[in-house]
Amino acid sequence: MHAVIVSSPGDIDALELGEIATPQPAPDEVLVRTVASGVNRADILQREGHYPPPAGVTDVIGLEAAGIVEAVGEDVTRFAPGDEVVALLAGGGYAEYFVAPEGQLLPPPSGVDLMTAAGVLEVAATVVSNMDAASLKAGETLLTHGGSGGIGTFAMQYAKALGCTVATTAGTEVKLRHCREHGADIALDYHEDWVQGLKDATEGKGADVILDIMGAKYLESNVKALADRGRLIIIGMQGGIKGTLNIAALLQKMAMVTATSLRFRPTEEKAEICARVEELVWPMLADGRIKPAPETRVSFRDVRKAHELLESGNNVGKIVLVHEEKK
Repeated sequence: MHAVIVSSPGDIDALELGEIATPQPAPDEVLVRTVASGVNRADILQREGHYPPPAGVTDVIGLEAAGIVEAVGEDVTRFAPGDEVVALLAGGGYAEYFVAPEGQLLPPPSGVDLMTAAGVLEVAATVVSNMDAASLKAGETLLTHGGSGGIGTFAMQYAKALGCTVATTAGTEVKLRHCREHGADIALDYHEDWVQGLKDATEGKGADVILDIMGAKYLESNVKALADRGRLIIIGMQGGIKGTLNIAALLQKMAMVTATSLRFRPTEEKAEICARVEELVWPMLADGRIKPAPETRVSFRDVRKAHELLESGNNVGKIVLVHEEKK
């Protein structure tokens, strides 16, 4: 089958199209012919050699995809060949076929086509699992960085649907306008003093929960931006891996800092998260409370273009790789 191969970690040129063996489903797994694959920052990190897959997982990049069931393992009961599915993956999405445990597959949400759905599940699972961990509730303020990206676009709408005040950061007026159109009550330019801007907009309180994709670069600022008993959830490393933490400030606020990864969770836990997404998010997508992020569709064969676009910082919303229809 066709797949994106990274023989040696590196820049965009490390991405190559090649042929590898088609995976075979285990008894509890499903083999899916790929229609589209979501593109994520984690894919760039893996390409560069900074984010290897868990032990025993294919080294083909790709944490989410959508397609048509080709075959099922003997223990699979929910899906059958010909079914449309979206998948949360630990790897393998950048390929003509992929396998996934039954519990990490869902039917696409009502009214959302497969290509768009390919960029929904990983984002939804990330946000829902972390907002559950942070115990985000109605009346609280969520700050999410990178509001114009896939995670940010979803997080703003999800928090708004929960009855929260939503704050975000972005870097251009076009992106700030996108944020306001997708649920942001407070849209802050990160080139300016966004911590003070947040304080001013919340009467000095700050954010009850911060969903952070930046990591080290924003660590001190995020602690300053937290409200008393605030919760900082770090899910990305775009701003580096080593930062300085003011323990005194954290103690004074009785705040919490944690970091999570969806990719390395046990299969059973991922299945529970997918079930939670189906229960909570699919109805929100169906009735319009949440709208899929704007998307840029790129041919699977132009995977380098997709990574180049994501790295440029110019994209708004989600990037998906579209696979050619099998003849």
